[in-house]
Amino acid sequence: MHKKKLFYFMALGAVIFFYGCLARPVIKKTDDARHRSQNAEIMRQVAQRAQTGDWLVIRGYHGVDNLVANATGIPLSHVAIYNADSQRVVEAEGRGVHLSSLAEFVDKAYRLLIIRPRWQNSRNGLAAWQRARKLVGRDYDFLGTVGFNYPSRYYCSELVVSIYRPWYRGNEKFPTVIKPGELFLYDRIILSSG
Repeated sequence: MHKKKLFYFMALGAVIFFYGCLARPVIKKTDDARHRSQNAEIMRQVAQRAQTGDWLVIRGYHGVDNLVANATGIPLSHVAIYNADSQRVVEAEGRGVHLSSLAEFVDKAYRLLIIRPRWQNSRNGLAAWQRARKLVGRDYDFLGTVGFNYPSRYYCSELVVSIYRPWYRGNEKFPTVIKPGELFLYDRIILSSG
């Protein structure tokens, strides 16, 4: 039975991959001056409004971002957890869980949302960030993106939700695959860059 389920998910993944690659064109970066101006404005907004522990959810330019947006039907494709003091994020991508500067993260964003998770408060944002920081170096959970989660691996939205586990209220229910574009369901949008 397990092999049959694995085959099903692999076939589904292949269909999603081809659909994602062919359904819509990849969003392309604008000219350099316009892109730099957009980045500067997003960075300014993040510096003014985001707190340590907030989620930064983006629609990126990469082909994988197109795949995620098409496969989920939501125009958002990636997420990281933010540290306001260091201006860094922890994110999970194909190369695994790693640190990036806010500038690097914003540079790959066409659109950005700041989401404040419902479990975050003035006392635990830094602790959540530190939990994410300790996961740097872990492998990416490729099979988790199709429902086969491995406890020691993480994909982006799985990472940002799991670091708040100590503060869950006891009635949390999550889908098998947590989509970046559905993270607003876990509390409120502080900023949408449009």
